[in-house]
Amino acid sequence: MDATFGAAEASAPAALSDDPAAAPADDAARPVVHHRPVVTELRLSAFGAHRAAVFPLGPVTFLTGPSGSGKSQALAAYEALAALGSGATLEEAFPDPRARIPDRAVPDGERRRGFRIGCTVDGPAGPVRLDLAVQAEPALRIAGERLSVDGQILLATALRDPGRRSVQASWLTGGAIGVTRAPLPDDRLGTALLPLRVAGATAGQRQVLAAAEQVVVALRSVFPCDPRPDRMRAPVPPGAGRLLGDCANLADVLRRTRHECGTRHALLAAAARAGCSGPVEGLDVRAPAHGPVTALLDRGSAGPATELGRLGAGELRFLALALVLLTGPGVLAMDPAAELLSARQALTVLADGFDRGLDRRQNAELLRLALLSCGRGHVRLVAAVGEETAAAARLTPGVAVVDLTS
Repeated sequence: MDATFGAAEASAPAALSDDPAAAPADDAARPVVHHRPVVTELRLSAFGAHRAAVFPLGPVTFLTGPSGSGKSQALAAYEALAALGSGATLEEAFPDPRARIPDRAVPDGERRRGFRIGCTVDGPAGPVRLDLAVQAEPALRIAGERLSVDGQILLATALRDPGRRSVQASWLTGGAIGVTRAPLPDDRLGTALLPLRVAGATAGQRQVLAAAEQVVVALRSVFPCDPRPDRMRAPVPPGAGRLLGDCANLADVLRRTRHECGTRHALLAAAARAGCSGPVEGLDVRAPAHGPVTALLDRGSAGPATELGRLGAGELRFLALALVLLTGPGVLAMDPAAELLSARQALTVLADGFDRGLDRRQNAELLRLALLSCGRGHVRLVAAVGEETAAAARLTPGVAVVDLTS
């Protein structure tokens, strides 16, 4: 899109070029290539309270800052990019787009306002940048998108005709053609559509496909998680044993891990001993043949088992988050890229209010589990935390703390 979204977005890029050959080479040194596609940077050029914000993301990243500093907004932007990478429409990814318009943004001459976000995905194809401009008013639609590697634009889209529900896209082809131009829908991420549109017959097309697939794999391997203790107390009907984002079906998932993965279940039981009150010998389930599933804390010889529904809210959140950190895509209700082996993907957990309702002991145990799981490269964690947790994390090697304090 050639126009900005108003004077309030002066810090954002003025336009996303639609010519894949127009960008200069990037002289910056290339970072170390990751073997699994991972998001290493989140950019909020103009999004809510954020202006020209760049957040580096490591294996364990904690966002901290006072209330209103934009921690939840940053996680919402990441979650929206993940949804778009999985094929969601703009309306599905941004159910309340006006809430994402930058503060004090002024409409342009055509009454348009919107926001800009982006990310960098590192992997075998090198660091790939994805930048997205979204028009929120008067109608929700993509205004411009750019996919680039080392400063070379591989895909660019622009909203040329507001009367049509499409954007003009151009992507690198190479060979005699150089660039291919075609319309794409204005409500879906063009990068996610490229594998269906590009044949891969030329070196340029193969470069475009490698970059697009790397971004899609990283964005699809995301699990937003916010355990809700009020939904976790009642027995649940038996199901597929895939954990929901609110962890309401925790008991059913414990039934599955208890029978299918003894090692993972034992690690979770050890975590329960560290984070739950009283003696804990293990985690058990009560699952009648034709009835709901109830999860239990086995108290051993100390007394009868305790139903998880009788635990405190902090204990329930702790157990749910510990399970998420110790598990993988096969146990979580998510849709990772099926065309790539799970060993070649890294799960990223997004957790707003990660330490909400937890005590210092529980926070320490979750941090230990995060470092244990994320240190292997299969799991990454991006979470919003309070200052006490952030202070402890600053003293812990392997944890990146991003302070959003103005």
